[in-house]
Amino acid sequence: MNRMLAIVEREMRKFFRSPVLMVMSMMLPLVQLVILGNAFGGKIRGARVAVVDYDHGPQAVRVREAFDSVAVNIATFTTVNYADQREAAEDVRTGKVDAAVIIPAQFSRRVYAKDAPRLGLVVDNSDQFTSAAIEGEMQSLVSALNQPVIQDRVVKQIALEIVELYPFVEYMKYLLSGSVALAMYISVMIGGGMLYIDDKARGVHEGYLVTPITKLELVMGLNIAGAIKAVLSGISLTVIGSLMAGLGVIFHPQALLQLFLLILGTSIAFNGMMFLMMVRVDDPLVPRAMFGVLNTLLFFPSGAIYPIAAFPPWLRAIAVVDPFTYAIHGFKAILLKDGGFAAIHGDLLFLFTFGIGTLLIATPLFKRTL
Repeated sequence: MNRMLAIVEREMRKFFRSPVLMVMSMMLPLVQLVILGNAFGGKIRGARVAVVDYDHGPQAVRVREAFDSVAVNIATFTTVNYADQREAAEDVRTGKVDAAVIIPAQFSRRVYAKDAPRLGLVVDNSDQFTSAAIEGEMQSLVSALNQPVIQDRVVKQIALEIVELYPFVEYMKYLLSGSVALAMYISVMIGGGMLYIDDKARGVHEGYLVTPITKLELVMGLNIAGAIKAVLSGISLTVIGSLMAGLGVIFHPQALLQLFLLILGTSIAFNGMMFLMMVRVDDPLVPRAMFGVLNTLLFFPSGAIYPIAAFPPWLRAIAVVDPFTYAIHGFKAILLKDGGFAAIHGDLLFLFTFGIGTLLIATPLFKRTL
């Protein structure tokens, strides 16, 4: 035990003597949290919608008043007057405006006659976020315009009442779980995988093995040190990120214990996975080349940025065996939902089993080079 702890102490001393390394291991997740958290997930505001009015009747005036109400209140879009629908459609295609609404001739007469009145909407669907927001707002306006002036006393239509379990979740809060897991992965990759290969190339491991230190003690010491580094990164980013996102869950003792178990399980899983991939690697350039590939392969299919339910079957298969998936699901269950142990026991089971299993597989593969 003393020999193994000596290896842990050496690895931790080396880690703390490089403050730049510590800061950089958390810089990317923090920058991602701030930039992506504010760049995505917001509501569309200030889109430009062209209006071509061929009717100029009272019902067309109602439509335009509804547009003005949107512009003044929720500000999803503002309107620009056009005289020709071809010019408006061309400006949508070239990006001068985001959409165009066509009020056809005889629109008011058709409304009064109940003769299938229609409005035209031209959208640039290459930008699905903006077009979906404008389409949704237009559907709401049309539904409001279709309501009778005098409402029936007896409701004859089916209504849907939506009950939301949680307050509005900003995208920065949604992204926090992925940023915590990414910070731990970077810590394991830099403070574990890359340093492991560098020490191996310099012969440090061979120097250990000429002492009474056994191969098992060396492997366990390296992995315990790597797990400690990942735990420190996870705790730091959880606290900093929660404060930045406005989450008060870190002030609840029970939630803190659950988060600590998740961080510990994630660190063990990431270290076991990293050691299994690096145990037979000798070239120091290999982990640096693998960093971006592994980041894309493991982070994006995990549901950190986009729901797994929208993935094709082959990408869902990757998510099933990806430790990122279970780490992020667990962090979301605690940080966003306060789900308790009942919500994360499956994630903890997978993370600890995955980490211990990969470490047991990798240990016999460790071999001396001299």
